[in-house]
Amino acid sequence: MLNRAQPVGELLRGWRQRRRLSQLDLACDAGISTRHLSFVETGRSHPSRDMLLHLSEQLEVPARERNVLLVAAGYAPIFPERALGDPALAAARHAVDLVLERQKPYPAFALDRHWNIVASNAALPELYEGVAADLLQPPVNAMHLSLHPSGLAPRIVNLPEWRAHLLHRLRRQVELTADPVLIELLREVNAYPAPADKSPRPGIEHDIAVPFRIKAGAEVLSFLSTTTVFGTPVDVMLSELALEMFFAADDETAAAVQRMTAGIARAN
Repeated sequence: MLNRAQPVGELLRGWRQRRRLSQLDLACDAGISTRHLSFVETGRSHPSRDMLLHLSEQLEVPARERNVLLVAAGYAPIFPERALGDPALAAARHAVDLVLERQKPYPAFALDRHWNIVASNAALPELYEGVAADLLQPPVNAMHLSLHPSGLAPRIVNLPEWRAHLLHRLRRQVELTADPVLIELLREVNAYPAPADKSPRPGIEHDIAVPFRIKAGAEVLSFLSTTTVFGTPVDVMLSELALEMFFAADDETAAAVQRMTAGIARAN
C-alpha cells in the first residue's frame, strides 16, 4: 500500500517496484539516465511536472494517483474528478445510458473503481430474487452481490470458476492501482466461504470464455460477459468507469430470456 504522505521520489519508487522494473528498465523506457532517475527517487533531484507526467505514463500510473504524485511534488492536480451526473459529463453519461439501454433484455451495469454499481439497465430482475436486502441497498457492490453467501453465490452453477475469475480481476486491479479500498475488498470477498468443489467443469475446454451460469427460477441461464471502458478519458471518474455487459452464451439462454421478458411485459 502506498502512503500518500510520502515524498514524490518514494512514491515513484513504489510504483516502479510495483511494476517490477529496475531503475535501468524505467530509465531506458523513459529516455533518461539511470543517475537522474536515482536522484529523483532519493529526493536529490526534484522532477519537473512534465518529467513526473512522463514517468507516470511509462509506469501506467492511474489518473487518480498521478494527481497524488503531482501534489506530492508541489504541483496542482491536472486530472479533474466529477460525478457521472455532472453537467460537464453529459455526453459521456448519454453514451453510458445508450449502451446500457441497447443491451436489453440482457443485464448491463456501469461500475466504478471499487465495483459499485453506478448505473444499470434493470434487466432480468428475476436474477436478484432471494438476495439479502442489505446487499441491494445503494451503493450496490457487484463483488459483494456476486460472491456473498447471501447474494447470488448459492445460485451460481459454476461458482468455483466464476469466483476464481472475479478474484483474479480484483487482484489484478490491486496490483495496478495499490488502492487501499480494493485491497480491503479483496480481503473481504476472499474470506467468503469458498465452493468445496474446485474441479474443472466437464467440457470447459470447449468454451470460448468463462461463462456466468446462474439459476433463475426453473431456468439455468448462461452468459458471456464483456467489459468496455472509455478510450481516452482525462476525467478521473471516467478513467475508472467500466461497463459490464452480459450476452446469451447459448440458444437455450436466449430463448429463456425472451420468455422471461415477455412474462414481465404481460404482467405490466
